[in-house]
Amino acid sequence: MDRIVLKNMAFYGYHGNLASEQEQGQRFFVDVEIITDLTKAGQSDQLEDSINYVEVYEIVESIMTGEKYNLLERLGALIADSLYQHYQGIVGLSVTVRKPSVPISGILDYVEVITTRGQI
Repeated sequence: MDRIVLKNMAFYGYHGNLASEQEQGQRFFVDVEIITDLTKAGQSDQLEDSINYVEVYEIVESIMTGEKYNLLERLGALIADSLYQHYQGIVGLSVTVRKPSVPISGILDYVEVITTRGQI
């Protein structure tokens, strides 16, 4: 199977379990990996035979910059389920949502949640 990967998409959103996170907002980073058969697109060189990654970005952006959510788990599930519903040819996908500014009193780069659907 083939893969379409969008790495390290950055968005400013108002997600988090604390009121301060939902008021001040922060940066979030998202990776999407889609497993699909790209044989036809590779032969035809036509966008309609593939998955339009511009549309994928726009779906992710609308979720990340839209309504506020408490959990990264919810964001990952919304993105994964939206992509699965929008495209017929997806065999599997993985969505990683990273949050670098977490309310943890310790040293770490980020927290991330990885949501998968189908065969990865």
